[in-house]
Amino acid sequence: MEADLMNKMESMTGAKALMVAMEKEGVKQVFGLPGGANLPMYDEFARCNIRHILTRHEQSAAHMADGFGRVSRKPGVCFATSGPGATNILTGIATAQADSAPMIAVTGQVPVGMIGKDAFQESDIIGMANPVVKYAFQPRTAGEIPEVVKKGFFIAESGRPGPVLIDIPKDVQTNEEPMNFPDEFKIQGYHPWADPDIANVEKAIDMLLHAEKPIILAGGGTIISSAFAELQAIAETLMLPVVTTFKGKGAFPENHPLSLGPIGMHGHAEANKMMSEADCVLAIGTRFSDRSVGTFEAFEKRLKIIHMDVDPAEIGKNQTAQIAVIGDVRVNLRVMVKLLLQRAVKKSEETPWIKHVKETKAYWKENLKLHPGEMGAAKILRKLRELLPKESVVTTEVGQHQMWASLFYDVIQPGTFFSSTGLGTMGWGFPAAIGAKVARPDVPVVDIAGDGSFAMTENSLATAVLEDIPVIVFLLNNSTLGMVAQWQRTFYDRRMIGVDQQSCPDYVKLAESYGAQGIRAQSMDELDKAIKTALSSDVATVIDIPIDPEEDVLPFVAPGTSLEEMILPS
Repeated sequence: MEADLMNKMESMTGAKALMVAMEKEGVKQVFGLPGGANLPMYDEFARCNIRHILTRHEQSAAHMADGFGRVSRKPGVCFATSGPGATNILTGIATAQADSAPMIAVTGQVPVGMIGKDAFQESDIIGMANPVVKYAFQPRTAGEIPEVVKKGFFIAESGRPGPVLIDIPKDVQTNEEPMNFPDEFKIQGYHPWADPDIANVEKAIDMLLHAEKPIILAGGGTIISSAFAELQAIAETLMLPVVTTFKGKGAFPENHPLSLGPIGMHGHAEANKMMSEADCVLAIGTRFSDRSVGTFEAFEKRLKIIHMDVDPAEIGKNQTAQIAVIGDVRVNLRVMVKLLLQRAVKKSEETPWIKHVKETKAYWKENLKLHPGEMGAAKILRKLRELLPKESVVTTEVGQHQMWASLFYDVIQPGTFFSSTGLGTMGWGFPAAIGAKVARPDVPVVDIAGDGSFAMTENSLATAVLEDIPVIVFLLNNSTLGMVAQWQRTFYDRRMIGVDQQSCPDYVKLAESYGAQGIRAQSMDELDKAIKTALSSDVATVIDIPIDPEEDVLPFVAPGTSLEEMILPS
């Protein structure tokens, strides 16, 4: 019987099996760069229906796959060769792991018989990547590839998403075997939490109803699970103000009356204030990072914490939870909505707590001091928000501009704002925007950038132009490594070392050299015209906006301090 089954299997190389398996998973494009050890895989692109998008660096390939995955909620796929190609991709893999983004990274490897012999362009990428992947595979026979791909995609997108590495030796790619493409498989020891935690959801409702100053803290898990409608229903039913982590920015419409915006090191003043006064928090899909909550001890000293998360390892890791609700947060929030309907619970808008929240929000709207110049960060980003369609997707680089976006760019349609938060990877935003645009070609995609971060992956302009992926780079250019400079001004007595970029390069000319559109905007009128021009353009556009290098991001919660100790603009 087994012999008959083998005879019915189609014989093919490992490289072809890889492409067939990926097509079965719905893969339509791969971001990557060829090299000697992955050429057999690349040769198969000529015979399959998967689009190859050529990048100029393997790190950017990973960031593009990451951006695609965050927007589509399906794993983005990137390819790299062995040795330096594989090590170049590691930063992108680690970034995806830190932010729970689904990704499949496929690397070439030296032939099986050469592994461990210091062959040309050999690296132990499995050993290097293990700390920063959800799982890593290295098939040693061609016949293993179909099942490895099936398992890899399941692991990457189930439970708490993350990157999976598939490292394929060159001879495994070229060897030919009968292939079986399984529909079912088992992964020993891997059991993503799926069932709702009804008993603890009921306890959570009771705790929220008995609290005097309850609040919701929505983290990145809320966005990953697309729990937007459920979050809003609970907030409106229980009249709970909503703050977010920075990764959770955009989980809740920021023009909603109950929205207070992100908390944390560069959170909104009103969000940090209300979070510091709350007595009970419904924390959804958050890991309570130090950048969000300040000092762990101060954060939880007066709080009762209800922690909802798909990953049991997060419960109690940074903060003590009185109630833990484990499982997919959307599933558990839906249960909460149903239970609230059954109890016919509907809180009044006129509670003392909500009145205080509204007053605090109004106070900071009127009294937060902003940069006085025409081209201050707040005015620039509010102009962008004014002109961008609400469904536009925004990514950010890492630095001051990222934190100004947290403060001054309001996300109206949930799930349209993405940034590198856990690892804080400079250079992430632009290639991630390209991946996001591939996932959502029907909407404008904008990378809010700083000159220091954009410079790290600006060669992705070649990919954007040649592959016809018209994204917009909204470049706040202070010719400085702005966040480092701010810390040097604040903590190092203005000893400014290694931060002055001396207006090099000219980003308008740089964009034009790649065949993109470059526009410099030095006034609000010019900025208005530039944004409208970029939105109507069919090529990638860089809008270069010179700003004051002395402008700081404020409010600011210094490391090692609590949210109550935030530094305000004077």
